[in-house]
Amino acid sequence: MKHNAISMRPFIGAKDFEVSRRFYRDLGFEEVVLEHNFSVFKLDQLAFYLQDYYIKDWIDNSMIFLEVDDVERYYADLQALRSPLAVE
Repeated sequence: MKHNAISMRPFIGAKDFEVSRRFYRDLGFEEVVLEHNFSVFKLDQLAFYLQDYYIKDWIDNSMIFLEVDDVERYYADLQALRSPLAVE
């Protein structure tokens, strides 16, 4: 069977939807709000859905793996987000 796949987008749940939305936006993902409790987050060709839905067993067994081109630079950028000047 041969496919011409366009994308594969996981669905991620959130215990605290607003905190999760901020987290992914801070990481550089663009949020597209689809409904008040459902968004798609995009970064170049990558995307996933975040939903305001929490089931502990499901969330505890979910993960996202993000591979970057320069892990040291990415880590430094993450550390800068934790700066007291960066806090809202």
